[in-house]
Amino acid sequence: MKRFGIIAALLASTSFASAQQLSDGVVRIGVLNDQTGTYADFGGLTSAEAARMAVEDFGAEAKGIKVEIVSADHQNKADVASALARRWFDVDGVDAIADLTNSAVAIAVNTIGKEMGKVTLMTGPATTRLTNEDCSPTGFHWVFDTYSQSVGTAKSVLEQGKDSWFLLTADYAFGHQMAAEITRVVEEGGGKIAGSVNHPLGSPDFSSFLLQAQASGAQIVGLANAGTDTINAIKQAGEFGIAQGGQNLAGLVIVISDVHALGLETAQGLLATTAFYWDRDDASREWSKRFQEKTGRMPGMVQAGTYSSVLHYLRAVEAAGTDDGAAVAAKMKETPVDDFFAPGGTVRADGRLVKDMYLVEVKSPAESSGAWDYYKVLRTIPAADSAQPLEQSACPFVKDN
Repeated sequence: MKRFGIIAALLASTSFASAQQLSDGVVRIGVLNDQTGTYADFGGLTSAEAARMAVEDFGAEAKGIKVEIVSADHQNKADVASALARRWFDVDGVDAIADLTNSAVAIAVNTIGKEMGKVTLMTGPATTRLTNEDCSPTGFHWVFDTYSQSVGTAKSVLEQGKDSWFLLTADYAFGHQMAAEITRVVEEGGGKIAGSVNHPLGSPDFSSFLLQAQASGAQIVGLANAGTDTINAIKQAGEFGIAQGGQNLAGLVIVISDVHALGLETAQGLLATTAFYWDRDDASREWSKRFQEKTGRMPGMVQAGTYSSVLHYLRAVEAAGTDDGAAVAAKMKETPVDDFFAPGGTVRADGRLVKDMYLVEVKSPAESSGAWDYYKVLRTIPAADSAQPLEQSACPFVKDN
């Protein structure tokens, strides 16, 4: 008993010593995302809840490490996000910022993080620029990107013999990058892009765009958008009889809340690539049911990825004995990821988490057993195929090394 007490005291003193290396005695993580607009269901307030679950599972209190989660709405505006990020870093003692759904926002905040040596845990944006031209030594791209979505969905559709595409593209960095990746994959696979059109972020009316898609005669109408833009486009495509006319929709960035909002009658048959499905295995189901108890809904890949990135970050803070951005980032890259989201995942020099992805098809109402039972996992996309090869990277510090 006496020996146990000595060991416990030593552990407590070690934890306390680690806490003393924190910049202000606290590890403070900000969740910055869209909480009221187009992507509010993509990550939103429930992404902050996922971050709090990571703090609980890390066992911060028992380890003598104080951790705080703060959150804010960037309103899908890069200037708003930049102002919030600078205030958080400069004034409020925030050590890392997570989620950052919206590629333009993520690029802006990741650049600030690079300047200030702060960690960014990007789970919601898609552009591959975050691990290429706009990479940061302390920046991490955790869930999906335009490469993973184009490889998974476009290659699979091409394998089905459907080789002509029309693209509806969100008119900002994410949409443009996604369209470029899809075009590359389709053309390299022997297909063609029959046409494309850009639409404003948050567009309520897709009628003119869908008429162009119908007139193109393309076999596949690819939606290079996300959030309510994807939902509205799919709903209106049903009204225009896109599927009845022999064309198929491919949702390039679909999250499970999109399917929930659409309903299986409308969404059935959609193909998508996802980094996470709550009903894939026992570990995913166990965590997801806890999440549902807290939020009233099942998690999508952004919420699950936010949990994973925050948990890995906190483990790295503990291992490094400091919240210094450079030291923590180095520890995150040298340590394998170990959780339900990315078992056996690795973090590359450019900050990209490399893990398996999954090609899924949305079930029909008859195939579903009830709410949230929405996906059939058609195949696993190996980690080696889910991210742009590192040797192709345009990230300056990767190229220099």
